[in-house]
Amino acid sequence: MNDNGGSPSSIDFIVDKENLYREETITDLKIATIRQLIPIKTDGSDDTEREAIFIGSTQLGTPQGPIPMQAKLEASSFEQAMEVFPKAMEEETKKVIENLKRMHEQQKKANDSRIIMPGMQ
Repeated sequence: MNDNGGSPSSIDFIVDKENLYREETITDLKIATIRQLIPIKTDGSDDTEREAIFIGSTQLGTPQGPIPMQAKLEASSFEQAMEVFPKAMEEETKKVIENLKRMHEQQKKANDSRIIMPGMQ
């Protein structure tokens, strides 16, 4: 989709008929949710020429509330997706923590660089 520049009339609403997927969601009702995107043809039948895509998701609990996380799972079957889920979520957790640290440092620098002048609030 193109950048619509704030104008709904410039949004491309045409369905990409060569890139259709049916989605199935599987969860253990504890920590893991795995979405399987199954390629389909325009008539709704499975497209066996393309590989399924697996997306893992979970949440990190923090004092400020849950942080949703998701990552593409490099797998060619649901069984493989379950096997790679823990490692993928560990890697995504590291990225989230690094991003939070970076944001905290940027915020700290911004706060430290403020000039306070007498009589100004």
